[in-house]
Amino acid sequence: MPSFDISSSADKVNLANAVDVVRRQIQNRYDFKGTSASIEFNEKDLIITLFGDNDFQVNQIKDILFPSLEKKEPDSTKRLMDKNLESISGNNVKLDIEVSDGIDQELGKKIIKLLKDSKLKVQASIQGDTVRVTGAKRDILQESIALVKANVSDYPLNFGNFRD
Repeated sequence: MPSFDISSSADKVNLANAVDVVRRQIQNRYDFKGTSASIEFNEKDLIITLFGDNDFQVNQIKDILFPSLEKKEPDSTKRLMDKNLESISGNNVKLDIEVSDGIDQELGKKIIKLLKDSKLKVQASIQGDTVRVTGAKRDILQESIALVKANVSDYPLNFGNFRD
């Protein structure tokens, strides 16, 4: 039976490149000279950390980061989740931005419910951080891809591993 996988994976190379571009822009901007403004990327935990003198400066760094990420990988800012703004040594602040990788249980259940409610003759199941969709014909699977793309626009999805 034909099947395909719905997944969502963050491209670590593009994230690292975007963070490097932002780091260079911070070093070159006049309004960041002599401040603690900086950015770090933890590839293992997929966390981008922004440092600044105050929350306004951290928001300025975010305003530089988001277009840089979008240029490298479209819709990549949809997978970012801000954690709380923390005050560190003295007047400096730090903001951790978590990059979500994979499809969480809630979104997987939403996709499965969407496919079941559509009355398409497909079976969907959650397998780890992907959703496997199986159907009798290739055309039905293509319809289900179009349906999911049309209804789930708040999170970037990849459709792959298509098998006959």
